[in-house]
Amino acid sequence: MSGIIKKKIDQSLKFVYSDNNTLSVIFHDNNLLMGVVGEFNKNLQELEKITNCSLYSRGNSILIKSEPQTNEIVKNAIQFLANQFVSNGGIESKDIISSVDKFMINEKVKNNNITDIIKTPKKSIIPRSEKQKDYVRALRQSDIIISAGPAGTGKTFLAVAVGLTMLLEKKIDRIILSRPAVEAGERLGFLPGDMKEKVDPYLRPLYDALYELFGPDKIDKKIETGEIEIAPLAFMRGRTLKNCFAILDEAQNATETQIKMFLTRIGENSKLVVNGDPSQIDLINKSHSGLIKSKNLLQNINEIKIIEFDHTDVVRHPLVSKIIQAYQNKNIDDKS
Repeated sequence: MSGIIKKKIDQSLKFVYSDNNTLSVIFHDNNLLMGVVGEFNKNLQELEKITNCSLYSRGNSILIKSEPQTNEIVKNAIQFLANQFVSNGGIESKDIISSVDKFMINEKVKNNNITDIIKTPKKSIIPRSEKQKDYVRALRQSDIIISAGPAGTGKTFLAVAVGLTMLLEKKIDRIILSRPAVEAGERLGFLPGDMKEKVDPYLRPLYDALYELFGPDKIDKKIETGEIEIAPLAFMRGRTLKNCFAILDEAQNATETQIKMFLTRIGENSKLVVNGDPSQIDLINKSHSGLIKSKNLLQNINEIKIIEFDHTDVVRHPLVSKIIQAYQNKNIDDKS
């Protein structure tokens, strides 16, 4: 964020402390107030749930009523949300979660121009944890990136965002999206439709990310022109991938042989990304999963970057992180 924008936000907010553990945030810009509060106060309601405090919208102010320490947390959260609204023109649910994240607050304070930001046509993406920062840097700097971790850590979304920016900046000629199709034991040949229609349901998370970042119409046009290619993992065999950004998603459902086949397709000016969640293996024989085996085997090759996420990197609803941690603890107890 530029210094001009930050100065504008600072001038638009005033903080008034009262003796009864109440902090008033006074807005001098009504449009900014409406953006932070959200339609029907939905942003305030979500912030209340996360921080367990009481928030009230009164005139041109937001009243925070809780313990002094919590009041300061919410004050910083409101400043963060104001920054997001001015920078991106809107506030999303994940911004509210990030607003009370110490990492994100510190990033805003110490760095007004975050170098790891990903700028796409519809929004700017800011890494929300140290691991995500490492991941974005790896996506930009390394030839092959392997990431493993639970759902909601941004593995797919950030990879798609970086790949899309490289395509729009003409650093590559195309994006290739692939994943194994093993769910429900279905074989592609038995599914209705052409190849795109057969594979589309399995690639929905990748489509969702593309549509959010660039818009459905523009993405569909790039699919028609071949700038974005959808292909099942089995169709990678025998190819050499040049001038492209290729993503293998849900790689926990690929065997070691399949991952090796994918990685050895790399050609000139290409990046290959392998993403997966070891806790969500759908293979009948889970020991056949090649994600962890490949990660361990290749971790000492300098050109290959390994990123391992955990529940602390989850950027979905706060409950998701708690659920993942509970299951991880259960698995540890089962093994002991």
